[in-house]
Formats: sequence, structure tokens, C-alpha cells
Amino acid sequence: MYLLAEIRRVHADSDGIYGQLKIWDELNNELGIEVARCTVERLMRTHGLAGCLNGKVQVTTRPGLCPVAAPDLVRRDFSATRPDAVWLSDFTYIRTWEGWSYLSIVLDVHTRRIVGWQLASHMRQSLVTDAFDMADASRLHHEDGLIAHSDNGSQYTSYEYTERLRRAGIAPSRGRTGTALDNAMAESIMSTLKRELTKRYTWRTRLDLELAIVTYIGWYNARRKHRSLKVIEDGRIRRLTPLEMLARYNQEVARETVAST
Repeated sequence: MYLLAEIRRVHADSDGIYGQLKIWDELNNELGIEVARCTVERLMRTHGLAGCLNGKVQVTTRPGLCPVAAPDLVRRDFSATRPDAVWLSDFTYIRTWEGWSYLSIVLDVHTRRIVGWQLASHMRQSLVTDAFDMADASRLHHEDGLIAHSDNGSQYTSYEYTERLRRAGIAPSRGRTGTALDNAMAESIMSTLKRELTKRYTWRTRLDLELAIVTYIGWYNARRKHRSLKVIEDGRIRRLTPLEMLARYNQEVARETVAST
């Protein structure tokens, strides 16, 4: 059956990550195969195909002894009109046979793109600073500035990290202690990464884990479609990848620049 073969192929291309919604979207909008979502759901259920499921959430936020205060400039409004307007940061831990590893990421709100990350064998302040430095190296500067939002973990409330933001001309922002919803989008991305990658395999070494994360982030930015990144084209709803969202923004800026000259 042709349709089932295409479903299996899309599912395999995503390394078993995509569930029925994303496969249905891929078939309709990318491959031009018109099929009802319920049909995709039925075929996947009948043939034992499923996407990744959420696992247990663990807490990594630990308040510092002398935190540097910062206001909540985001207030649970996880939206932005352009790239490099609001960044969200978080980190998590991953078990390997060599011991715990700690992964820190920086997420751009407008494009949902992972713009910075760092994997280390510790969760000292440098873990989050190194991830920030990667993001900062490629950001575009805008007159109305950039907000870097995080939770109240000791790494983010440290003097060193806060000063690093201010030296870069970035406004620090933090949610309330013990309130996960104040940094919900960043925590959601971490949950997605663990569900789709780190909890699916046993990691013998940190190098194995790091290589897998490099590959996953490349796929996540370039190929993973997001429910929140959608446009209407030819009467159809089309979901975009983070890099497609960034490209559309750059095209709009270019058109406006040409129109104004």
C-alpha cells in the first residue's frame, strides 16, 4: 500500500520521532499527498507506528546563596516579532556510563531555533555562560535590544553570568522561584529533546552523547516542524522549521529594504 509505505518512510526519516500529526502534515504539505488525519492515525495504530512520548520531568533548578536580582521582562509572553529579540535559557542533566552530563541551551523565541548550547560534566556557572557565548557569537544586533530570560537557578542568578549579559548589552530577565510556567517554553524544548533523543538510548560516553546532540540540534533547527510556526499558503496551513522561519523573516526584511530605496 503506497500510503502506508510513505507513512513508514516519513516516520523512519524522523528516526521514529514523528507522531501522527507531524506525519500527516508532512504528507499533505510537503509531499502533496492528500489524506485525512484520521486515516494516518488509523494506519499508524494498526501497524504499530508511534511517535515519542513524554517521560518523567526532573527538577534541576537550585537557588543560589547570593542571587543577583532581575525583573521578569517576559511575563509568560513567549512571543517575539523578530529573531534575537527574546532568548530563553535552561539546562538539564543526562546519564551516561561515565557519569552525569549537563546540557545547557539557548532558544530564540521568534524562530524556535536553538542558537547556543553546551555539554559538560559539571553544572557550574560556566556551563550556561558557554552556551550563551555560542548564541551571542552569531546574533544580529537591533536597536530595541535583546532579552535573555531564564529561571532562578544559581547559574543564571550569579554575578558573573548577569554581568556577561550586561556587557553584551542584553537585558537579563528571570521568572519567579519555584514557578515552572515562567520559563515554560524553554522547559518544553528540554522535554522534547529528552523525549526524542536522550531517553531513547543508553549513552556509554559523553563523546557519544555530544555527537548525537550535535546531529539532533542540526536536524531540529533545519528539519523539525513546529505546531506554533505555521503559515497559510494556497489555502493550506503549512508548518515551518526554525530555519525556514528565519529565512522568511530575512526575506521580509530584504523586501522592505528594497521597497524603501
